[in-house]
Amino acid sequence: MNTTDKTFSFELFPPKTEKGIANLRQTVTTLNHRNPAFFSVTYGAGGSTQSNTFATVDWISDQNIAVAPHLSCIGSTRDELIAILDRYAAQGIHRIVALRGDLPSGAGAGSMGDLNHANELVELIRETHGSTFHIEVAAYPEMHPQAASFTRDLDNFQRKAEAGADSAITQYFYNADAYFAFVDSCRTRAIEIPIVPGIMPITNFSNLVRFSDACGAEIPRWLRKRLEAYGDDTTSIAALGTEVVTALCARLLEGGAPGLHFYTMNQAGPTLTVWDNLGLSTPS
Repeated sequence: MNTTDKTFSFELFPPKTEKGIANLRQTVTTLNHRNPAFFSVTYGAGGSTQSNTFATVDWISDQNIAVAPHLSCIGSTRDELIAILDRYAAQGIHRIVALRGDLPSGAGAGSMGDLNHANELVELIRETHGSTFHIEVAAYPEMHPQAASFTRDLDNFQRKAEAGADSAITQYFYNADAYFAFVDSCRTRAIEIPIVPGIMPITNFSNLVRFSDACGAEIPRWLRKRLEAYGDDTTSIAALGTEVVTALCARLLEGGAPGLHFYTMNQAGPTLTVWDNLGLSTPS
């Protein structure tokens, strides 16, 4: 498989404990041997994990590793967002994952902040920092769980692209047809930005169900039933998960996907197993 023109990247979440920090640093060191295009780092709305995000981004940047901080606009003022962008620009960071985000639990409607939608954040980044940042936005092949319809969701994605997004990363999914149908719908609307599939390795069934129920990602019924049948047999769950995700990635790449973005959950092993199964070379 020729992947020289593909972009591969890894997502991390900011740890909260010393043990978690040590684990993340080892994970970054291990995965960086594959020379990814960047590591993204998730971000908590309204200050819930922002300081941890900054610390993680700072450490990765200090290692001279390309990092793409997530930035969500819900719960923040324009001035607060601009200050964060100024901070990242001063660090020499050149990629941002621009998201609407979610309010912290218990926050009221008055805590929404100055911007309500991701396209407004993209516009703010372009307005204040021009072309300093490559802007990634989110895409939902199986539809955003809060969208009124697929058409409305596509409208929202189009607004982000037209506001100045450079590329998109999808929510994870296990149905390749959903991804290809979404891309086709975008191209019909002349939305031409690259749309990179988000990939979630499967290692823990209960966690997968919890994440999927929260974000609207579908676990195909046949897969859910097979994983469920393994009960606490984590070895069998991981083996089936690896087989399914490897096949998914192969089909996506062969079908023209511009790369893969792995949701690592701060673990190197599951992602590298899929990587090696695919026979991916290490880009120079």
